[in-house]
Amino acid sequence: MSPILSPFELKNLSTENLVILDARVGKDVYQNYLNKHIKGARFIDLDKDLAEIGEDAAFGGRHPLPGIEKFMQTLSDLGISEDSHIVVYDDKNGSNAAARAWWMLRASGFEKVQVLDGGFQNAEKEGLEFTSGEEYFKKTELTKRQNWLLPVSMLEEVENEIVNTSSTVIDVRDAYRYKGESEPIDLVAGHIPGAINIPFSENLDENGNFLSPKILKEKYSKLLQGKPENLIIHCGSGVTACHTILALEYAGFKIPSLYVGSWSEWSRREGKEITKEN
Repeated sequence: MSPILSPFELKNLSTENLVILDARVGKDVYQNYLNKHIKGARFIDLDKDLAEIGEDAAFGGRHPLPGIEKFMQTLSDLGISEDSHIVVYDDKNGSNAAARAWWMLRASGFEKVQVLDGGFQNAEKEGLEFTSGEEYFKKTELTKRQNWLLPVSMLEEVENEIVNTSSTVIDVRDAYRYKGESEPIDLVAGHIPGAINIPFSENLDENGNFLSPKILKEKYSKLLQGKPENLIIHCGSGVTACHTILALEYAGFKIPSLYVGSWSEWSRREGKEITKEN
C-alpha cells in the first residue's frame, strides 16, 4: 500500500474499517477541528497523543515519543482496531504531525496507514465532504505492544555514528536553521557536526504535493551518492523528520532511523559540539 493517498482516492475509498485522523497543530487547534474537519475525522493531538513532553528537552527533545503502551491506549480511545485502514492529514503538507502519526502507527505494527497528499487544503479544493462538531465512535481493545517496530536512534548513537562515519545523518530543517543563521524555536542556532542538510520541503512540488516516487528516488539516490542505507533522520523535535522518512518510504527505500530528540535535544545537551556555517 502506498503511504501517500490523494483526495480523489480517499473520496472513493470504502468506508468499512476506515479511520481518518486530523493531526493539525497550532493555536486553538481543537476548536479549529470542531469548526471544520473532513467528515468522520477524529482529532489526534501532537503534544498529548503523539508525544510525552518532559520537563527538560535536553533529555528527549521537545517531542519525545510516549511509551508505546500509552500510545496503544490512545489508539483504542480513538476507535482504531487491528484491521483499520487509517488516513492521516494536517494542514502543512504532512509536515505538522500527519507524518509523525504515520510513523508511530507503522512503528506500532499497523500496515494500512496513509497520509493525505496536500492535506486539509487539498481536500477542500478537491471537494471532499466536511463537517463540524464532535465525532462519535466506539472505543476498541488493541493487543499490547512491547516495543516500537521501526528504528529509533538515541543521542549517544547519533554521536557514535558520526564519529565512526558509519551512518549518514540528515537534518531536514530549513537551510537557514541548519546553517545557524537564526533559530526561531530552539535556544541555539546551528547543526550537529557531520550532518547534511536536505530540507523536508524539497519532498514537495510547487503545489505542496509529494513529488512522485520516481522523482524522489532519483533525487535521494543522487543526494546520497547511491548509498541510501544507514540513514539517521532528524529535525527540530522529531516531527518533520518523519516527513522525509515518509518520502523515502514512498520512493521505495528502506525506512531509516529516526532521531527523536533531534536538534532540540542535541543543542541543549551540555558538552555537545555545534556547527555553524559562515
